[in-house]
Amino acid sequence: MLSKGTAPIQEDQYFAISPLMIFPKAFGRFRVYIRQAGRFVLYAAENEQFTPRHRQKLHDAGVTEVYIRGEQRPDFDRYIEKNLPEILIDTAIPAPQRAKVLYIAAEAVVRDVFETKLPRGIGKREYTRITTLVEKSLQFLASNESLRCLAALASHDYSVQTHSMQVFVYTAAILQAAKADEYVQVQAGIGALLHDIGKARIPTAILSKPGPLTPEERCVINTHPAKGMALCQDVELTPTASQCILMHHERMDGSGYPGGLSGALIPDHVRALCVADVYDALTSARPYAPAMPAFQALRLMREEMTHHFDLDAYKRLVLILSDAKMV
Repeated sequence: MLSKGTAPIQEDQYFAISPLMIFPKAFGRFRVYIRQAGRFVLYAAENEQFTPRHRQKLHDAGVTEVYIRGEQRPDFDRYIEKNLPEILIDTAIPAPQRAKVLYIAAEAVVRDVFETKLPRGIGKREYTRITTLVEKSLQFLASNESLRCLAALASHDYSVQTHSMQVFVYTAAILQAAKADEYVQVQAGIGALLHDIGKARIPTAILSKPGPLTPEERCVINTHPAKGMALCQDVELTPTASQCILMHHERMDGSGYPGGLSGALIPDHVRALCVADVYDALTSARPYAPAMPAFQALRLMREEMTHHFDLDAYKRLVLILSDAKMV
């Protein structure tokens, strides 16, 4: 497995991952390196099967990070998308270890948000706070039933799973700016991670449709909050987390769904999630629309959706993005 091929250290050409993210019995279309004596050493070639024995050898040698060349990140991302759901539902692997794998995958999404969507102004302290919230939220979800739900969504449409993590980051940032207590932040984080779980029960043809939905298809999409609650019936969720799943499409003017709730009937943590959810959707590439720049998305939300959102939550997001030099 270990190759004699080496390359000088050039940090910007490689990214680090945990050995836990190299799944046994899976093949990756990327090369895996370790660091030895100031050089990158090839450990696994493309399409080479990584076995439990190889991962154990890394563990025994105290290797906590392996490396992949930056140009192969898309191949690695596709590898995670393909294999993560299977790992999450494999009951032969202890639930805490599967939860650890999920945390590593989630932390990578959080890091990507900070590096590409919040590139300046949001510092290490805020990053640490949010990754701590991710860890605490996923600790709560470290059960077979929770992992089964998340695996169902990831296998059905991985982009929805990634969206949920990105929404988690923005929701957490808004709630921290509002000085919400940690319990609310953690429980709302759980709700953010699960808010679109009901889309695992929506046909992929509708989720990935490149054009406008028909009225009938829109009605199907609108069932996903209720379907999400049904999927999570065996997960011991708090009311705070459950409200995020059920209410994240409610609007302040009562125009949302499924209940047509308005104003004070929508809890503060759900209001933060609503703003985060729409902002991330607008600034991410979707089957029916390209990603918008941050300022354009915020302007659209302010000018065309002004009655949909809690103004304080919206303003906090604007201030967060302004600090990050995004608007």
